[in-house]
Amino acid sequence: MRTLTTILAAGAVAIGLGAGANAATPKDTVVMAAQIDDLISLDPGESFEFSGSEVISNMYQRLIAYDIKDVTRLYGQLAETWYVGGDGKTYTFKIRRGIKFHSGNVLTAHDAAYSLQRAVIMNKSPGFILTQFGLNKDNVKQRIRATDDHTLVVETAGQVAPTFFFYCLTAVVGGVVDSKAAMANERAGDFGNAWLKSEASAGTGPYKLVNWKPKESYSLIRFDDHWSGDKAATQRVVVRHIAEPASQRLLLEKGDVDYARNLTKDQLEALANNKDIKVQQERKGSILYYSLNQKNPTLAKPEVREALKYLIDYDALEKNVLKGTYVVHQSFLPQGFLGAIPDRPYKLDVAKAKDLLAKGGFPNGFSITMDTRNTSPITDIAQTMQATFAQAGVKLEIIPGDGRQTLTKYRARNHDIYIGRWGPDYQDPHTNAETFAMNEDNTDDAKSKTLAWRNAWNIPEMTAKTKSAVRESDTKKRVAIYEEVQREHHKTSPFVIMFQQIETVAHRANVGGFLMGPSFEDNLYHAIKKN
Repeated sequence: MRTLTTILAAGAVAIGLGAGANAATPKDTVVMAAQIDDLISLDPGESFEFSGSEVISNMYQRLIAYDIKDVTRLYGQLAETWYVGGDGKTYTFKIRRGIKFHSGNVLTAHDAAYSLQRAVIMNKSPGFILTQFGLNKDNVKQRIRATDDHTLVVETAGQVAPTFFFYCLTAVVGGVVDSKAAMANERAGDFGNAWLKSEASAGTGPYKLVNWKPKESYSLIRFDDHWSGDKAATQRVVVRHIAEPASQRLLLEKGDVDYARNLTKDQLEALANNKDIKVQQERKGSILYYSLNQKNPTLAKPEVREALKYLIDYDALEKNVLKGTYVVHQSFLPQGFLGAIPDRPYKLDVAKAKDLLAKGGFPNGFSITMDTRNTSPITDIAQTMQATFAQAGVKLEIIPGDGRQTLTKYRARNHDIYIGRWGPDYQDPHTNAETFAMNEDNTDDAKSKTLAWRNAWNIPEMTAKTKSAVRESDTKKRVAIYEEVQREHHKTSPFVIMFQQIETVAHRANVGGFLMGPSFEDNLYHAIKKN
């Protein structure tokens, strides 16, 4: 098994074949250029970032999953069958037989129980997806249990729509971990978190981890004993962190990489007539937004919040910076989700923004900072915002950092303004409604740390209304609640939702089969082939 260094060296040798010759990645290896500086953890019980969720989905599997071309269709992955009991709270899963983990250990229901239990007990960033069902460290071993090697039982505290519960299990946090391997690598009772975070994989997916070098690359190798029809067609996948889209384009044209994942409008247009390059696209549920920390008394003023929504040139950004990669969208539910609305209440209006700022006590504007990931197109958007903010007297200082730095600061509520991307954790509207429109405890040590919490937005009434939607069994009534909440959210929230992503990937013409679904965790490598 070659290491990542050997693989990249092979590419370097190819580059030296002669003047004008294209490089060639190894035949048994697919190399991607991508922005992966947000990758913090490879543990499915902890990961809550775009890049981490993607790689985890190629190493781990869940009890159930959805068809990425038709998300209404749920199917069994590690569970063969499942049903909900007459009480509406007891869910039973029958686990497939003969499935092996990367270690060679055989999967049982005990592994599935352990995996969900550890996610609840560790209670890392994605833990709320499970704890919202009344599960906690004190009751989880009673409520999530294996009754034999092939039967898993999960009891929720109350009744919810069964599809809502099932979709939550399709999230990355539902990834099933090899309990024997994790326990063998525990450090001070951490459920193997430090080991799984960066050193190894312990799943049943088509690929297993070779290594991960933060801010540099990660490397996967095919798991030859993978059980399902999703066996990997290519031996190795290497993903290199290449921050600049222009560099990604150059590497792609030379053949040093097979895929370029973050090309912007200019790079895509430049490649349009290159017969050696193809482009594939998929509308994602990811939305691009910026948010205003309500701990800052200036940003906490309603007039200021609304004024800043009128200081974005949405259409110009879509046309001149984001064409082919994002479209204007201003609501927290992405197009394609139940209850999504197409409303666009805001456009660039400097005069209106100035009037609102004056009413809020800032006729001459104010100074403020914004934490910004130092990758394109985020930096391009930030610079455009800096210019339009200045037209109303708002002096915006951009604080650049890599994805890990800006996320860590944001999660600690230490920002003024944060610009970022958010993707749904599962294919039910509650996933975004909860994070953008719920904050059950605004204290610094709250258990549920939604995006509303990160921005210290205390909203008991909206929280109650949003919670009522997930309990509503009548679909039409549920849609009406989400529509009402989103329109109120437009007017009052500290979130400026700007765009919905169209993921655009450019690749060499001799490579194909990369599967892209509606969520950031639906980007799958197993079908990629080289001709």
